[in-house]
Amino acid sequence: MSISTAAPVTPSVRTALRSPRLLTREVLAGVVTALALIPEAISFSVVAGVDPAVGLFSSVVFAIVISVVGGRPAMISAAAGSVALVIAPLVRDHGVAYLVPAIVLGGVFQLVLGFLGVARLMRFIPRSVNLAFVNALAILIFTAQLPNLLGDGVPPVVWPLTALGVALIVGVPFLTKAVPAPLIAVVVVTAITMVFGIAVPTVGDEGSLPTALPGFTGITVPFTLDTLRIIAPYAFGVAIVGLIETLLTAQLVDAVTETRSSAWRESWGQGIANVASGFFGGTGGCAMIGQTVINVKTAGARTRVSTFVAGAAVLVLTIVLHDLVAQIPMAALTAVMLMVCVATFDWHSIRPRTLRRMPLGETAVMVITVLVVVATENLATGVLVGVVVAALVFARRVAHVVEVVREPVDKRTVRYRVRGALFFASSNDLVNRFSYAEDPEYVVVDMSEAHVFDASTVAALDGVEQRFAKHGSTVEVVNLNTGSTALHGRLSGHLD
Repeated sequence: MSISTAAPVTPSVRTALRSPRLLTREVLAGVVTALALIPEAISFSVVAGVDPAVGLFSSVVFAIVISVVGGRPAMISAAAGSVALVIAPLVRDHGVAYLVPAIVLGGVFQLVLGFLGVARLMRFIPRSVNLAFVNALAILIFTAQLPNLLGDGVPPVVWPLTALGVALIVGVPFLTKAVPAPLIAVVVVTAITMVFGIAVPTVGDEGSLPTALPGFTGITVPFTLDTLRIIAPYAFGVAIVGLIETLLTAQLVDAVTETRSSAWRESWGQGIANVASGFFGGTGGCAMIGQTVINVKTAGARTRVSTFVAGAAVLVLTIVLHDLVAQIPMAALTAVMLMVCVATFDWHSIRPRTLRRMPLGETAVMVITVLVVVATENLATGVLVGVVVAALVFARRVAHVVEVVREPVDKRTVRYRVRGALFFASSNDLVNRFSYAEDPEYVVVDMSEAHVFDASTVAALDGVEQRFAKHGSTVEVVNLNTGSTALHGRLSGHLD
């Protein structure tokens, strides 16, 4: 009897189109995902400070484009909260006219980063920073909802309506998962306000909704260095934050489907989608964890067909039902976003048991990253700071692993065994680990259990030889491995 060990293969679009059963599953998955996309796309538009139509069109364009050029089949990319939080200060401080060039430039950055293979560097982002990223994202989304609950002129009836929406989102999945719970919450809360004539802020109050297909939007701000100075930081934030969330989501889908995605293709695919979204007046976007889970795990989608259908369905539903969408209370969307916060936040990371078991340094990295993100309201800045702090913590930890053991051989010889990874942090005090005045005329430094990583270590070894020479001792460095021998031979004696 033979046992197949072949890895699962993602069905192709051609396979889906030729199989009525598979095609039906992909289409239904896309429609269900679209129903979950609409409330969040509108909510993220409000977070970004633009009309709901902007977020909806961004989701349409992004999903359709990424279904063709993306590197992870069945993953849903659309207008996302993380990107909305990056561009919100730009829209608030400089106006919506700078949105298009910022998103387009962000897409160009992603194209460049993708072709340079920077996506592969994302594996160097430690888990503590990834946790801080999602936790800080949840906190920022939560704080963005406070004006809808506590702002001036908000009627008290908004609070029980929001509470009802939260209760429905939590409770409905226990009864049925056939329809997304956020959609049911939005429908019920909207129906209550319309039937009973309850006056509350609505989506229509936030701006216009689409009544036709999206059109091409040009860049209206001047092409100057001053414009570049304004948009570049936000564009870089869009690129970095979008890639981080997208690649994290791709890893999730890879685990669920037991297949591999292309980080390189997904990176430049996101760039193309952001450029297209920007030129159609959208807010840009990236992969969405919640909607991807609905599409892949709940609905069972596996191909690009579902992603394409999700984008097309959002377009049809919003154009056909735009008058009804305008009546959706902001309380309903606030409930949706509050539950997005709950689902996004990694609660396991702050459990007392987890914190007790985690190394103090990693906990510090997570806390510092979250604090920087919340203080700056910039996810990209927080991630960069977190990576730097994590690198320093790692360097400090490894620096203390190096060991130097003195072993007398005879009256004329002493051997030092050096163990550990030698680099700038661990080799700085290497010179002080030897007994220069006490040692005999011949000293052997055995490096069989060590590795030389940089010029700092070579300089430290040269310093050891020079110190021994001043005391009349001859030093021989032995048993360097191949990489260490090459580096030591190239640099030794040339660093003074």
